[in-house]
This record gives sequence, C-alpha cells and structure tokens, in this order.
Amino acid sequence: MPDYFDALETRSTDARQAALAEALPGLIAHAQEAAPGFAKHLEGIDPAEVRDRAALAKLPVLRKSALMDAREAGEPFGGYAAGPVSGFDYVFQSPGPIYEPGSRSADWWRLGRCAHASGIGAGDIVQNCFSYHLTPAGMMFDSAIAAVGATSVPAGTGQTDLQVRAAVDIGTTAYAGTPDFLKVILDRAEEMGLSPAITKAAVSGGALFPSLRQEYADRGVSCLQCYATADLGLIAYESSAMEGMIVDEGVIVEIVRPGTGDPVPEGEVGEVLVTSFNRDYPLIRFATGDLSAVLPGASPCGRTNMRIKGWMGRADQTAKVKGMFVRPEQVAEFVARHPGVGKARVEIDREGEQDRMRVRVEADGGNLEALMESVQAVMKLRADVEVVVPGTLPNDGKVIDDQRDYS
Repeated sequence: MPDYFDALETRSTDARQAALAEALPGLIAHAQEAAPGFAKHLEGIDPAEVRDRAALAKLPVLRKSALMDAREAGEPFGGYAAGPVSGFDYVFQSPGPIYEPGSRSADWWRLGRCAHASGIGAGDIVQNCFSYHLTPAGMMFDSAIAAVGATSVPAGTGQTDLQVRAAVDIGTTAYAGTPDFLKVILDRAEEMGLSPAITKAAVSGGALFPSLRQEYADRGVSCLQCYATADLGLIAYESSAMEGMIVDEGVIVEIVRPGTGDPVPEGEVGEVLVTSFNRDYPLIRFATGDLSAVLPGASPCGRTNMRIKGWMGRADQTAKVKGMFVRPEQVAEFVARHPGVGKARVEIDREGEQDRMRVRVEADGGNLEALMESVQAVMKLRADVEVVVPGTLPNDGKVIDDQRDYS
C-alpha cells in the first residue's frame, strides 16, 4: 500500500467535487471582504453562485500586471493579500518587482506534499540549496522539510566546495534545489575524491530534463520535481509513477487558451490558471503565464487528483533560466541603458546539462565588458554577449528565444 501524505490525495471524484462546492463560496466571500483588490476585482460577484469549475471559469482572470499596477498605487501586495504587510512573517521580492507575503505557519506553501512524494521524511538530512535572499524558495522548502520531519541544512546557492564539504561531514541524504546545481555539487565531489550520501532529490525552479534525471539515477539519486511559484506555493508535483504532475490538494488548476480565461479541451496545451485556498493570500484565477495540458485519468501511484503534463514553456516570452525569470521588460531596460544598441535578443539553450544564456545585440561596435555587466545588473544572470550588425536579428517580434527542448 503506497504511503500518502494525507487522505486528501486519494479522495473519490465525488468527494473532491463536494469539497469544492463547499469551499469555493467561502473563499470568494473571504477574498471580497478581506482583500481590497478582490473587492474591486470581483465586484458584483455573488459567492453563493460559485460552487463548481464551470462557475469559477466565468470569473475574471487575475494577472501579475494587476498586482504591479496596484503596487505602484501604494499597495505592496496589490491589495490582494488578506491583511497588511505587518501582519505577515515574511515579505519577498520577485522580478517586476512583485512582492509576496509568507508565513511561519506549518507548511504554509504546502510543499510538504512534494517532499513526501519525493521520499523525504524523518531521518533525512536535506541540503536546501534554494536561495534565501529576497526570493521565497529557501523558506518554502524549509517549511516542507519541517512538514515531513526531516532536518534542513540551509545551504543556499553557490560556494560549491563548501556545499560538498558540508554534505559529506553532516551526512546529507537528500537535496532540495534547482535541477542543475545538484550535478555541480556531485561533479565537484568526484573531483575532490569525496562521496556524498545523497540518494533523494526534490527539485524545482527550472526544467528537469530527462537526460539529467537519468544521470542522477545512474549515480544512485532518485530525483523528482515539483511545480511551484512564489505567489501560489505548490501547484503540482511528481510521484514515483513519474507520469505527469499531480495537482496539489490546496489549489484548483485550469488550463485556458492563452490571453483568455476560456478553458481548453482536455489534452490541449494552454495557459495555467490557479486558484489558491490560502486564506492569507487567496489568489483566484491567477494567471501564471506558464503552459501545460491536462493528462487523462489518475496517476498509477493511486493519487486521484487531476494531472498535468508539467511545465511546457511560457504563454508569453518570459523564460526561467537557472531558477530566475528573464522577462521582456528586462530586455527593454538593458537596451535603454545603451544608446548605441538598436535591438537585443536573449537566446537560451543547454550546454553540459546546464542552462546557457546568450544576448545578441544589434550595434555598430560597443564595449563587450560594459554590455555583459549590464546583463548581470538587469537580468541577475551572467551571459555571453555577441554584437551583430544592425538588421541581423530575425524580424519576428521575439526578444527572448527559448531554444531548449522540453520533449
């Protein structure tokens, strides 16, 4: 009998629909009453009439741009959080900038479900290599590690030699972090003649490519991924069945035609909208900008909630590189810093199982070092810069070209 995180994971379809019918009206009413942004966004909506997915699909979509616009009007959380900034334990910042609240409440981001499905539990020592600086990923996974009774090593990012030394000295058994960085640690350990005892990994913040997953398996590491965001917490997660991602029990996921709020037929690729039942930050029909599709049937592992294919790219041109979002607005800011640059195009691919980013700029010459420094300052990532003759870049409207293969 599989070991489940809780009884919610194996509910029948009827039980899950009944729970939805009971919870949705209360969520809508709470959002209207406690969050000024939703009082305006859902004005005229009768919560009692929103009792199923069909009714939910008639509500307006909430996009990140709305949060940013409201923030510029003086609301750090856009007025969509159920309380003031001072009422939360944490405040995080994402590119935009966008600010997200956080709490020390038990498993507030619900990632304990992902950690459990990854085989992490009591007795494990988890090297948490997510960032703890401004972004919430480090705290999100610390909360998950606590939820399953494991021990956290708050390692953060970088400092590879120290990461290896800590893993060996402490006896780390599991890794949490971006998919690529575990390989960096394991490769460096081999160079140092050391053998960390890591056999489990829960990764997020980027795509886990099949070849990299297989490399980890060949090295004795079982690696599963989850889909989570700073705004919503856990959205979906893999189980040992590794057939798509199972939607978390604390959210509703809809797949809609990009740029609209209209649900697409099962199996069709569309944009992911998420409704979160987090009473502190009750986002409703929140557009992630990510693409995915619904998988038919239930997971062979016995969990019964809806499955999605996982992250299949972006509905817009925003891309995630090494766990960081790169947005068209940042490309525009980069160009604005250099009067001699006419156009710029970010190209993303893979090299040696790691993300690689190159920025091509149209200009008559230019200082490569200064251009590279601007990329680092604006996009928070290092990249190669290539200066090309004006008129060289494709005239296709793209400023971010993600060339990675997600098949």
